[in-house]
Amino acid sequence: MNPLPTTEKNARLLKLQQVLITMQAEACLITSSVNQYWLTGFIFDGYILVYAAGDPLLFVRRPVGLSGENIIAIRKPEQIPGLLREAGLQVPKQVLLESDTITLSAALRLQAALEMPEVGNISSAIRIIRSVKSAYELNQIRESAAIHAKVYELIPSLYRKGMTDLALQIEIERQMRLHGSVGIFHSFGENMDIFMGSMLAGDNAQAASPYDYALGGGGITPLLPLGANGTPLTPGTTLMVDMAGNYRPNMDDMTRTFVIEHAPDIAYKAHQVSLNIVHTIEASTKAGVPCAELWHQAEKIVKEHKLEAYFMGTAQQAKFVGHGVGLEINEPPVLTPRSKEVLEPGMAIALEPKFVLPGIGAVGIENTYIVHSDRLEKVTLYEEALGVLK
Repeated sequence: MNPLPTTEKNARLLKLQQVLITMQAEACLITSSVNQYWLTGFIFDGYILVYAAGDPLLFVRRPVGLSGENIIAIRKPEQIPGLLREAGLQVPKQVLLESDTITLSAALRLQAALEMPEVGNISSAIRIIRSVKSAYELNQIRESAAIHAKVYELIPSLYRKGMTDLALQIEIERQMRLHGSVGIFHSFGENMDIFMGSMLAGDNAQAASPYDYALGGGGITPLLPLGANGTPLTPGTTLMVDMAGNYRPNMDDMTRTFVIEHAPDIAYKAHQVSLNIVHTIEASTKAGVPCAELWHQAEKIVKEHKLEAYFMGTAQQAKFVGHGVGLEINEPPVLTPRSKEVLEPGMAIALEPKFVLPGIGAVGIENTYIVHSDRLEKVTLYEEALGVLK
């Protein structure tokens, strides 16, 4: 993997420091792996202290031997104030933490170690910064999507009659790794554990899940109740493939659906409605469009075709039709009916109108788009019609 360019690091640091100034904070402390990578291009066990001006300081516990400018080895966070004073630096009192990702005990320990009167939160502000990508990041998303499409092209050749969803998923995962997939991917929030993506066959698509994804699935164990569960791939049912596009640090997201030999007419109808939704939104959306409008456009088309009972699930229906993508699979903005967010140039969004049909399975697609001032750029360039496995 190529190192993060210096110009990219500097631009990201400047954006974060501008936020600190706006929030009237002296500094923030970065602890999450995804934001460590975003700022430095690598991950370590420790802390990045970012002042509102000047270079950040990296306090590193592991790996040992990590060296470089402004890298300081430590054993525990209580050492930080003393090390700052030794270097002639001020110990900041107004420090923001990533309160959305750090544990309460860790936050209280850092508050005591840095002698902070109170703890503020920088998490959501960084996620907003990251939602608008640079040209460097957008190129990564395009590259990831191109590889993603090549892997999906292989799916029909990997299928064998008598397979289960798990057996086919294993073959797809193998090809993903051979094509450069990182494997597990980053996501934000609780109950978001998943490995390499999700596949839903037949009525397993109806299984409600505690996980905050568009659709659920029972999974193979109550320890991970999501996705494929060993369902046989039988004629007349569908297979929805939503495997991760994590071939670059900044990801794409793509879903495609296959029928096993054949399917009832309603499957083709509902899938076509999904295509109508994405094509309508593609034609009318650009920077400046409210995110809620994308939901309302999708909802209107669904209602026109009287498919509300199946849209984004059955017993448990997701209340979003898409989301941002980047270093995490679920970044801002979120395309919900109550969203106050507005699309900006440089955002990357995944649009995923899906339907679940009892006795048949899930149908629909998901594409990733880059938002421009005058259009959406589709980057997931793979056949959108229902594929056939036979």
